Amino acid sequence: DRDMDPWALPQLKDPGQACGLLGGLYLFICSLDILSSAFQLLGSKVTGDIFKDNVVLSNPVAGLVIGVLVTVLVQSSSTSSSIVVSMVASKLLTVRASVPIIMGVNVGTSITSTLVSMAQSGDRDEFRRAFGGSAVHGIFNWLTALVLLPLESAAAPLERLSALILGAANLQPGGHAPDILKVLTQPLTHLIVQLDADVLMGSATGNATNRSLIKRWCGTREQTRGRRGGGGGEAGLGVNGSRFADFPRPFGWLSGYLAMLVGAGLTFVLQSSSVFTAAIVPLIGVGVISLERAYPLFLGSNTGTTTTALLAALASPSDMLLSAVQVALIHFFFNLAGILLWYLVPFLRLPIPLAKHFGNLTASYRWVAVAYLLLCFLLLPLAAFGLSLAGGAVLAAVGAPPVVLLLLFALVTVLQRHRPAWLPRRLRSWAWLPLWLRSLEPWDLLVRRCCPCKACSPPQAVAKEAHCYENPQVLASQQL
Repeated sequence: DRDMDPWALPQLKDPGQACGLLGGLYLFICSLDILSSAFQLLGSKVTGDIFKDNVVLSNPVAGLVIGVLVTVLVQSSSTSSSIVVSMVASKLLTVRASVPIIMGVNVGTSITSTLVSMAQSGDRDEFRRAFGGSAVHGIFNWLTALVLLPLESAAAPLERLSALILGAANLQPGGHAPDILKVLTQPLTHLIVQLDADVLMGSATGNATNRSLIKRWCGTREQTRGRRGGGGGEAGLGVNGSRFADFPRPFGWLSGYLAMLVGAGLTFVLQSSSVFTAAIVPLIGVGVISLERAYPLFLGSNTGTTTTALLAALASPSDMLLSAVQVALIHFFFNLAGILLWYLVPFLRLPIPLAKHFGNLTASYRWVAVAYLLLCFLLLPLAAFGLSLAGGAVLAAVGAPPVVLLLLFALVTVLQRHRPAWLPRRLRSWAWLPLWLRSLEPWDLLVRRCCPCKACSPPQAVAKEAHCYENPQVLASQQL
């Protein structure tokens, strides 16, 4: 067991497991569609009010945080990006003010897969893989936003590139989001709840009416036709389509790009990156998909979800068509730039080792997953938002020292592992620091004392793995 790689994939030998996995995946995707409808029902009334404050949105950091928080609220990046595009088309937002929001929308969508990974916290290795799979998506989005936000604020490369492309295009209004495979989940989800997409968009863009957001709910037999059916069971296609065999040498590098195309295509069909990524994470946990293969799937999903905003932009009025399409193109180029930064060069695929590090931490300390959720998607965004309201000077004065200290810590840690001779003798290890600054053990003891229900204790190994007399593989390997 000590020599076994915890990130290695187990084999599914029983065909019934695959059938049960597909059936459970279908019900899971239907539940995600219903959950997304519930969040939109609760949050859509305040989403428009949050986006309309142009004084706040003039600050890029505030715009990024608002994009994160709103997407966390409605649990749908497609909905958030479509609302931003519609507000640009309605002249409620400028293109420049919408760029940080679009970046925040990309970051906020990764919370869904992180929440889904918590369901596998009962088994150590499954939780390690599942949380690592969800973390690789969030780390990629955060790293891309942290690199491109200052660059966009200083030189606006995404805005200029999109404007250059639009200058050579001849666009005509019109467009409709495709509902290619909604027939698979619509019979079930529409029996429970169905939202009126026109009322939802109107309430977000300031054209509110007295009509109810709910178009259909439990207990009614009225036959209605919805504009969108949400997610679909077609994500089950990812079970067979995601376990790719690598191309033969020297073309093995093409496998990752094929996975990107599959992720983009399935997300285009689903019209929801949250549903696709949340369906992939359990498959990573049970060992159907490796983290290295899931990474390009997530990147392709990020790119595929931009089609929703593009189709929403094409439905804009003719006088604001170019501005709306420009926002949609900025969303696409943002994700494309992330792929160029963190995937094109294998050495720079930093989200994978960082995600594995987080996965190993959560396998030992489950409360790290809760801390990650609270810090990355609530506490740090709210702190940055509050400081940005006080002014750029205050934000720089308070935020810059911790960021610089964190970067120096990361640099010294890397040098300690690979080039210790380059460092002064005292910095070749962190043994001189207090234990609570170089280890999570003191914090773990504190959390366990404050959490008597043992929910934050390390997950236990599966029982059949713990006893050799119950494990046929162990028995077969012994000479009795």
